Amino acid sequence: MTRHIMVGVDGSAPATAAVEWAAADAQRRGLSLRIVHVCQQWPYAANGTDSCAGKLAAAGDRARALTRDVEVTTELLPGNVIDTLIGESASADSVVLGSRGLGGFAGMILGSVGLGVAGHATGPVVIVRRPSVVQHGLVVVGDDGSGHSDAAIQYAVDQARARRVPLHVVYAWQVPVYSPYAPAYYVLLDEAYEQQARAAAERVAPWRAKYPDVRITDDQARGHPVSVLIKAGETADLVVLGSRGLGGFASAVLGSVSHAVLHHLTCPIAVVRPRGSGV
Repeated sequence: MTRHIMVGVDGSAPATAAVEWAAADAQRRGLSLRIVHVCQQWPYAANGTDSCAGKLAAAGDRARALTRDVEVTTELLPGNVIDTLIGESASADSVVLGSRGLGGFAGMILGSVGLGVAGHATGPVVIVRRPSVVQHGLVVVGDDGSGHSDAAIQYAVDQARARRVPLHVVYAWQVPVYSPYAPAYYVLLDEAYEQQARAAAERVAPWRAKYPDVRITDDQARGHPVSVLIKAGETADLVVLGSRGLGGFASAVLGSVSHAVLHHLTCPIAVVRPRGSGV
């Protein structure tokens, strides 16, 4: 089992927030912290390597100042940012990145780098926008019954246990398009919702049984997954999503749902892809 958290830095403010989040997570969960900077050199960049090393050293100093007994290592890496971070994620418990950055990390959330890493890295990728000023004492996770959401719930449980806070499992059922000229369809919609809601509630029961030390609540809501997740995440310290799913959470990372959730929520968001997953 991998036992270190990897955080990518580039000297930007969101990257510093990512270091701070990763340092706290490493402290809570008893993991080591590996800080990396992917230094992409350009022919016209004078003293580029020195600049990269300086950013990396500053990040290492910040992490060590925030932790007590956490092993903190730093490493300067060459290559393409996306490919390098994806490759390095294979040996990490999780990857932590700032939402936007400088150089290779520019456009982190809404651009190709963030989506590429979050959609293809091994294991969880946590996107941090800014330092957490207010602590709500809650972890929220989206569920749709897929293998990716199972992996997300497992990571969310681990986070809730380490933080000693409740975990809230959210299922969103989006109402299908219907014809206003078919009143009987309302009855069918109600039946479909009740069936899906029961199934979602039943999926939570085994997690409660397996982790009796974690207070796990659940909610089955009608609505678009974007609005449901945004509302739930407004009072969360961390929102966890599977990288791909079924139903309302389909394409939660690579499609419009993730774009909207990441754009509107300011709390850290973890995107979880099952290890060994081919997709």
